[in-house]
Amino acid sequence: MASTDAQKAARAERGLLAGAEPEVAAALSGWLARLGHERRLSPKTREAYARDVATFLGTLAQHLGHRPTLADLDGLHPRDVRAVIAARRAEGIEARTQMRFLAAARSFARHLEREGLGKVGALSAVRAPRIARTLPRPLSPGDARALADPATRAGDEREPWILSRDAAVLALLYGSGLRISEALGLMRRDMPEPGRGDQILVHGKGGKTRMVPVLRQVIEMIDAYARACPYDLEPTGPLFRGAKGGPLSPRIVQLAVERMRGALGLPDSATPHALRHSFATHLLGRGGDLRSIQELLGHASLSTTQIYAAVDSAALMAAWKSAHPRATAK
Repeated sequence: MASTDAQKAARAERGLLAGAEPEVAAALSGWLARLGHERRLSPKTREAYARDVATFLGTLAQHLGHRPTLADLDGLHPRDVRAVIAARRAEGIEARTQMRFLAAARSFARHLEREGLGKVGALSAVRAPRIARTLPRPLSPGDARALADPATRAGDEREPWILSRDAAVLALLYGSGLRISEALGLMRRDMPEPGRGDQILVHGKGGKTRMVPVLRQVIEMIDAYARACPYDLEPTGPLFRGAKGGPLSPRIVQLAVERMRGALGLPDSATPHALRHSFATHLLGRGGDLRSIQELLGHASLSTTQIYAAVDSAALMAAWKSAHPRATAK
């Protein structure tokens, strides 16, 4: 009988725990059980957590010269944690991976404290490596419009309704600044018919919802796609459908953009996500204020919007000079 994913993950967990001191392994086992029971993490996710903590403990063992015990963890100093981070960095491990395995180690430390097995405050006292925010370059307004223009798909031999669908999705991404998951998560009833509204309720990250305006041209493109679609678009069903009638996959949209990049001579940075970035950048360039763009993008923090929209220092200085009452004082 073939092993299930849960059985495979359980075997992997046992293998990872075998490299720890018995008392530490027992604590790890209890922590993983808690993750499964209280947080309802999948076996695969628990295995990933176990692997990250095993990596932390293994690197710590090299630093200490022996496998760490619970007493070692309780007496851990921030310099020990920094030594682990430095060792991982020397191995060429990127900051994002280090941040992940430190987060897992901190989760394990909180479990130890809850169970009265020690306090590993050193993990919280050390900052995780910073992750450089790399964002796609914005497309020019002309290139962004070309991606969403059905006329640029001349020569594409796919079915007309599919070409209409792709154009509608990309027009929505650029016209309203949606994440691709937000656009593909829309139901048929979420999109107003032409002339009957110009806003939609979008379900974003963290279960947050926001009202987003939709351009008249975009609503008309979506309506044209809906009328051409060979499948019955039920009010509570997905608005955008795949070739076989199921929900449209983000990968299909990405492939459509890759195909168009070659035809239009666009750079590799032209992606569905770049359309959202272009939406924010072009609004800023036309005088849009950051707070409004923050709301449109669904960002919890204004600082995220500043980075995401790539506001340069010159633009910020210009805004300061035009708005601050003493900026022009002699």
